Amino acid sequence: MRQIIDTQDGSHSILSEKFGVSYHSKYGAIQESMHVFIEAGLRARMSEAQQLNVLGIGFGTGLNALLTCIEAENQQFKIDYTAIEAYPLSPDIIRLLNYIRQLQLSPQDNFFDKIHDAAWENRVAIHPCFSIEKNKMRFEEIEVENAFDVIFFDAFAPNSQPELWEAPLFQKMYHALRPHGILTTYCAKGIVKRSLKSVGFQIEALPGPPGKREMTRASKMPESKC
Repeated sequence: MRQIIDTQDGSHSILSEKFGVSYHSKYGAIQESMHVFIEAGLRARMSEAQQLNVLGIGFGTGLNALLTCIEAENQQFKIDYTAIEAYPLSPDIIRLLNYIRQLQLSPQDNFFDKIHDAAWENRVAIHPCFSIEKNKMRFEEIEVENAFDVIFFDAFAPNSQPELWEAPLFQKMYHALRPHGILTTYCAKGIVKRSLKSVGFQIEALPGPPGKREMTRASKMPESKC
């Protein structure tokens, strides 16, 4: 069962009764996604590239993908977004989310519905600057190398799904990134940062979104040549 909840910035989140956690911060769903994934992740790489490949772990409500699409349109910057989700939300609950109203999107900029209407397992152009491919699969099934510039690591919290925050999956994330690629996540637990570091990431502790003191950004630096 899943139920819609209000967060403190007025935007909706969803409570997963299966995992006992919400999809976004209770202090503000849009605020959190903007701070952790757009500002600390996407914009950090946009200044160094002409286009980006982004991996979203996982897709959830589609908020991270929506904000990325809006950023691509605003900056006229080409982004190809790949989303991974093992448990897609039903269209009935998606239709109740208030992101279109909260972000004051016009009918022609209603990327939210276009993103959710896009067929799974196919790359679909939502805007001339933004395409998305949604894949229904478990995060552990990812097997790619040097494919992405940014990873939004937005899995449920470690106390709910600890296996998603351990070295084996982070090793896959490391291989999936290109040199100079970054992974951003709301989580700043010491055990998570140690797992990221153990597979080769360089770690930064950044100021967190409202309600959190810190967040984490992990970078894949190119190997030095002797």
